[in-house]
Amino acid sequence: MNLSRYFFLTGIVILLAVGCKNDKEEALAAKNAKGPKTLIAEGFVVSAQPFRDEFVASGSLLANEEVEIHPEVAGRITGLFFKEGAHVSKGQRLLQLSDADIRAQLQKSKAQRQLQVKIQQRQEELLRVGGISKQDYETTTTQIQSIDADIAYAEAQLRKLTILAPFEGTIGIRSVSIGAIISPSTIVATLQQTHPLKMDFNVPDQYKAAVSNGKEVLFSVSGSLDTLKGTISAVDPAASASTRTIKVRAIVPNPTGKLLPGSFAHVMIPFEVSNSAILVPSQSIIPTTKDKQVAVVKDGKANLVTVITGTRTNDKVQIVQGLQVGDTIITTGIMQVKQGMAVKIGKVHG
Repeated sequence: MNLSRYFFLTGIVILLAVGCKNDKEEALAAKNAKGPKTLIAEGFVVSAQPFRDEFVASGSLLANEEVEIHPEVAGRITGLFFKEGAHVSKGQRLLQLSDADIRAQLQKSKAQRQLQVKIQQRQEELLRVGGISKQDYETTTTQIQSIDADIAYAEAQLRKLTILAPFEGTIGIRSVSIGAIISPSTIVATLQQTHPLKMDFNVPDQYKAAVSNGKEVLFSVSGSLDTLKGTISAVDPAASASTRTIKVRAIVPNPTGKLLPGSFAHVMIPFEVSNSAILVPSQSIIPTTKDKQVAVVKDGKANLVTVITGTRTNDKVQIVQGLQVGDTIITTGIMQVKQGMAVKIGKVHG
């Protein structure tokens, strides 16, 4: 190849490289000249409106009072005085253990006391005339006091052999029979008071101010379409460190016995009506790893604002903090929104 042809080809290559570079620079300049992308979206104007908030919780129905019937001492059953599943009154005798030996001991102690009382009476007359020493009289008095203690102990043992109902309620299925020898670990039956019932449920600690003694709550149970009522009777003073919830207890009337302890309850806690609640469409909420945001349009640009949400309805979310009445937020194209992006609102809802 001669020298002139070499310089000719080299010149062509240089011109092509410069041309390509100029084309790229012109394309980049044209792109920058267009400016940032404008998002065309629908908007929603924030306004204050009346709203009755309520919290829904899962609860459990419990017997107002419940106890397992155990004997205090071991013994043989000589009598059962209740019918399984029947209503019993407070103080009603439920079970009797064999007490023949203790009654015999009690009878012996009472006979000894009668004898000592007669001796004491004779010694009183002799003591007045100096027929006996005061020490002899005091010894007899001490013996009477000792016998009284034996009698009291025997009577206490007799009471332990008779099991009485501690409160009014319904007794369950018995697990013992007459003639069986039982011990304090033996469960005779379970006694429950089912009118009224207790209903326990948990609420987040943020609702602490909304639950108080005397407040009415609504609930329903499986298998029934009725909405029932209960009254809050107690609220735990502290929240659980693990769940950040507060335990609440309500009292539920059950005069007909249709409600059963252990049943699941769907609890609804109505809150006060707010006339200045802020509700926004649920699709306008932008979830992030740390919090929730909405895109507020101001001066034609998107501003991502962190909000605190409250109760959800079918299609809206309550905003507790972060928005003001009159703000316009974006409801469509949420996934494309970026901070400072130009926005044009095509259709406004409110």
